[in-house]
Amino acid sequence: MHARPPARPVRRKPARRRRTRRAWLIAFGILIPVLIGGGLVWGGGFAFTALAAALDDAVDGVTVPAFDPDAALPPAPVPPNIAGYGVEQLGNACTILRAGRDLGFDDRDQTIAIMTAMGESSLRNIDYGDWETSGVTNPDGSRTTSIGLFQQQDNWGTREQRLDAYTAATLFYRAMAARIPDRAALDPTIVAHNTQINADANHYARYWDRAVRVVAALGGTPLANDKLDGIPLCPAG
Repeated sequence: MHARPPARPVRRKPARRRRTRRAWLIAFGILIPVLIGGGLVWGGGFAFTALAAALDDAVDGVTVPAFDPDAALPPAPVPPNIAGYGVEQLGNACTILRAGRDLGFDDRDQTIAIMTAMGESSLRNIDYGDWETSGVTNPDGSRTTSIGLFQQQDNWGTREQRLDAYTAATLFYRAMAARIPDRAALDPTIVAHNTQINADANHYARYWDRAVRVVAALGGTPLANDKLDGIPLCPAG
């Protein structure tokens, strides 16, 4: 048997061309975004320059005032109020008016009730009184127990009654009718004083004009310089 001649080694083609082609593709892939991005940047810069020029033309000849740190600031908005009383206080006034109407009291009596609550609590339904704020005592030396819109003490009713605005107003109207049947001929502050039985008969006089303003506004007919914007209304009927 004849031995087969040894097989000739197979020569592989050099891979240089394939690598070269791949390198070109990579370079081309990098170059295109760079060129496009550069075009966008150049184009964007041109557009921005054109826009700035157009804005310069638009404001040409317009004088812009210099900033003055000492210039007065615009006034702060004023919250709704009548005679210095805010929305919550005016809502309590509406409750007092409603209680008076339900009991059949006339406008003057209702205004006296509003005046009294102004003098006692500034139309706020508070759960404390003169003892807590000023250490005021009764004539017999006992601590006062005043609470609510009318600062009524324990002898007026339960704590719950005196802290309920409608009930407290009802208690006031009934006491006023029982204690001062001839009140139509008396000054409003005297009526309030004789109902509340406080130390100063003229204590409530300073609140009468404010009470008149509040009653007028809450009825939908505000007096001069008073506005209805944002305040609660409680017209009769």
